[in-house]
Amino acid sequence: MATAEASRPTLLLVHGAWHGPWCWEKLESALEAEGWATRTVELPSAVRAEAPIAEPLAGIHTDARVVLETLEGIEGPVVVVAHSYGGIPVTQAIADAPNVSHAVYLAAYQLDVDESLYGLHGAPEPEEPKGVYPPLENSDTELYADVSEEETVRAVRQLVPQSVRSMSDRVTKAGWRTTPCTYIICEQDQALPPQMQEKLAARANAIHRLKSGHSPFLSMPAELAALLANIALGETG
Repeated sequence: MATAEASRPTLLLVHGAWHGPWCWEKLESALEAEGWATRTVELPSAVRAEAPIAEPLAGIHTDARVVLETLEGIEGPVVVVAHSYGGIPVTQAIADAPNVSHAVYLAAYQLDVDESLYGLHGAPEPEEPKGVYPPLENSDTELYADVSEEETVRAVRQLVPQSVRSMSDRVTKAGWRTTPCTYIICEQDQALPPQMQEKLAARANAIHRLKSGHSPFLSMPAELAALLANIALGETG
């Protein structure tokens, strides 16, 4: 059993906008209970400093560099799990990461070269992307509709502003074109519409669905952990 667990890939969990590694705690516990090694990153585009930070703030390329540096520090194969905005820097980073065996887009932005989050939603890209985008006023319903009230309150308190640059930067490398990938559609998502997820998922090699809102790592961590384990083991059929 120990040998089998040692040969498993490490799961690198990459959070979305406004979030941090804290959002993965329940999922990490569920995965580690089943013998999976996990790692997380802290994307600098989620601005955590109390004092203002000098422009330019971090965008997708700074985030991608953090993801890539983390990947370089992991021995053996890695399955990268990207949530929401996190799919954008992951797409950029895995193009240069030979140890990534699979990428999982969890209700995530699986963008192509020259696409941005703003562009995908039909919003104009600012000429000078400065400042931050505060957490959504209705984060409790959009992000955590199916999460317990107690967990939702805890999550909302930990949200931080997100750099505007991260939402307007364009992808210059699409790693999913050369790395096997799976898309997990969250069918009750109120943040990233399921219809848009379906279109993005068409770019993936395989598609799975969860009857969850935008944050299944909080609402159904055990079910998500089981699905990720199957994907990581290649049991996608």
